[in-house]
Amino acid sequence: MKKTILITGTSSGIGKASVLEFAKNGWNVAATQRTPEKETAFNTIQNVKLYALDVTQPESIQNALEAIKKDFGTINVVLNNAGFGVDGAFEAMSDEVVQKQFDTNVFGLMRVTREAIKLMREQGGGTIIQISSMGGKITFPLYSIYHATKFAVEGFTESLQYELAQFNIKLKIVEPGPIKTEFYGSSRQFIKPDYTTAYDNFITKFEKAAQAAMKEAEGPEVVAKTIYKAATDGSKRMRYAVGKPGPMLLNLRKILSDSIFFKMIKTAYKL
Repeated sequence: MKKTILITGTSSGIGKASVLEFAKNGWNVAATQRTPEKETAFNTIQNVKLYALDVTQPESIQNALEAIKKDFGTINVVLNNAGFGVDGAFEAMSDEVVQKQFDTNVFGLMRVTREAIKLMREQGGGTIIQISSMGGKITFPLYSIYHATKFAVEGFTESLQYELAQFNIKLKIVEPGPIKTEFYGSSRQFIKPDYTTAYDNFITKFEKAAQAAMKEAEGPEVVAKTIYKAATDGSKRMRYAVGKPGPMLLNLRKILSDSIFFKMIKTAYKL
């Protein structure tokens, strides 16, 4: 019997690449988006079905899971991929901006996870894969609230795995490094003070170095392959780092002191 995966945030980037990767490997894929009626890329793929799901709306999540279970009978894997990034000077970020970032990246992920647990506990097990980031373990300038959400995902998932092991529910965390997606393009939300120029020089230096680094970034397909591995390797491994130089930086963070690591980041961005 074919296995089924539910994937959130499939309109572009890692989510879309993951749909194609799992479908290619013979899985049933429940691809979810806020506006699935706009999607055309999956129309010719027989084992992919689209569903409306907004991670900020609990009823939307419940309705989607009920429909998917009805169509496919079970959900073996849930991939929490929906998210976006806000960067810029924290001083200029309103409560609304911070709340929106957390509502999608943290609370939305938690909402989907909660509903997945109910379903998987009753069916005797499953796997929940959270898309975190290397930014859930290390930090870079101007990404304070994005890092805060990913650090939260890491802690939430690591703690949750203890209580879910008894139900044969595995939790996995995928930690991408820089990846060429709309995260750095049209979906980016950059916040800059309009009442002071105090941050201008810092932002200019960081932006120049960050754009240069992104030229070396890999595509979302490499992350999709790692997600497939996490879903199918049968191991108790929790974390999967992917996307150069993410794995290297995560290893360095383990062995370097705070002061040395911070100096390395400042030097890299010429700050």
